[in-house]
Amino acid sequence: MPIRKLPSHLVNQIAAGEVVERPASIVKELVENSLDAGSGRIRVEVEKGGSRRIRISDDGCGIARDELVLALDSHATSKIGSLEELEGVATMGFRGEALPSIASVSRLRLASRPVGADSGHEIEAEGGHLSEPRPTGMPEGTVVDVRDLFYNTPARRKFMRTERTEFGHIDEVVRRLALARMDVDFELAHDGRSIRRLLPAADEPARDRRVASVCGDEFLAQAIRFDSDHAGMRLAGWIARPSFSRSQADLQFFFVNGRLVRDRLVAHAVRQAYRDVLFHGRHPAFVLMLELDPARVDVNVHPQKTEVRFRDGRLVHDFLFSTIHSQLSGTRPGSSAGSPAHMGGVATGGREFGRDGGQQQGGLGLGVAEAMSRYGELARAPLPRSTDGGEDDADMPPLGFAVAQIHGVFVLAENAHGLVVVDMHAAHERIVYERLKQSWSEDRVRSQRLLVPEKIAVSRREALALESHVSEMARLGFELDLAGPEAVLIRAVPSMLTRADSQKLVRDVLADLVELGDSRRVETVIDEMLSTIACHGSVRANRRLNIDEMNALLRDMERTERSDQCNHGRPTWVQMDMKSLDRLFLRGQ
Repeated sequence: MPIRKLPSHLVNQIAAGEVVERPASIVKELVENSLDAGSGRIRVEVEKGGSRRIRISDDGCGIARDELVLALDSHATSKIGSLEELEGVATMGFRGEALPSIASVSRLRLASRPVGADSGHEIEAEGGHLSEPRPTGMPEGTVVDVRDLFYNTPARRKFMRTERTEFGHIDEVVRRLALARMDVDFELAHDGRSIRRLLPAADEPARDRRVASVCGDEFLAQAIRFDSDHAGMRLAGWIARPSFSRSQADLQFFFVNGRLVRDRLVAHAVRQAYRDVLFHGRHPAFVLMLELDPARVDVNVHPQKTEVRFRDGRLVHDFLFSTIHSQLSGTRPGSSAGSPAHMGGVATGGREFGRDGGQQQGGLGLGVAEAMSRYGELARAPLPRSTDGGEDDADMPPLGFAVAQIHGVFVLAENAHGLVVVDMHAAHERIVYERLKQSWSEDRVRSQRLLVPEKIAVSRREALALESHVSEMARLGFELDLAGPEAVLIRAVPSMLTRADSQKLVRDVLADLVELGDSRRVETVIDEMLSTIACHGSVRANRRLNIDEMNALLRDMERTERSDQCNHGRPTWVQMDMKSLDRLFLRGQ
């Protein structure tokens, strides 16, 4: 066939294949337009899962009469006008292809009344034909009414799922947008019935309530709230404690300048931050909001704008990893971020004992070598306890004092809130593991030269990555030389990894450097080895402990980072408050 220009309506339908995946895609595009218009209240009305009708109304700035026709033209927008504005775009939508694409596969009505105008005007689009704008009575703002989706493309209509499934996707879109813009009032209705109403959140308690309404009360109860900034970037949000892990990644929300995105770099940073506190096969839950200069991130890399590209991806990756890793390191008894697994109780309180000049009890004294062979030297000076049970709660350690041991597995302790149950092997495993990691970090540069250097084949990109990061590889204990444009010679490896598959490890590290500009593969492998050593070097089940040994274990838990979980992500202790115990025995009922 000869080359020819496609009709505009066919162009819009092709574009609709990228923009309009399902009814939820329309809701996303139109609500984002409402947010860009400065709306403070947005109402989403849906019929039959969106296949019959989708109506979005807002109280934004509105569209002038003379611009209604232009709004339904391809790539017409009020949000950018030059390449410089595109490079620093801060609005949610900016391509100008959403409205014409939606209009090409539905019957669309667009009505708007600008702020300060005497009346509104409306326009209708069907099958590529536009009506003339005509006056209509309406409040200030904009209404987009989409009916009979895919009526003229029956092949695409066959790919729609059930009404319940499609509405579930719409509800998910509204929930995510509500997390991104907590200052906006959202309402969602289905078949004339109000399903969800999210009021504006102006302060921290209100924002917590919105997060709970979207992610659930249990998520909020187990979440660590934080706000950190570095190098012109700000990261704020909520991360769930490892005990609140998920079987799938269904509670993971990451926003860049208010835009919900999915990014491999971000996923890798979060996964690495959780790597030694999460149970195998489980997924963390989080709501993260990253703010940075719009010029430092390219949002124009995906038709649906769900992916971004950072100008300095390595800096962003390190900022995310270090911030989340630091927050998780505080998950220990008595810390502001620490909270146990719950059994109907409340989070533990109290300050961390032994700081600010307070009394201290000696710890387990576990040196790295000692930890491999025995339980360690025990302190013989337990903290004083009054015999009348009238201790001041403020002076009681977070985990309290040991009272008994059950079947050589669990330690029972009494604290200010009630009963504490500790899995002694899991707790001691974390203590040994953290001390092994600290010892390794202080002597990590030690390497072991190979008797016969090993040669491996790599790609040109991996060879270039090695040239740029040769000093960092040396810091990790590797001695690598280029043996050609596509070959690397391994002369030395970290002493702890002499029995590991060095060729596979080097390949994995180089692959990470190519994709992410950084790699923590070596640290991950070493942590796995240290975790195994800690597991075998920890006090085993069925080991009888006396009261001094139990109290020493509790005090070490309070000093050790991440001691709420063992190395495999299992909880090390649970709290049962007095109310929970009363309910068990029907006291007061």
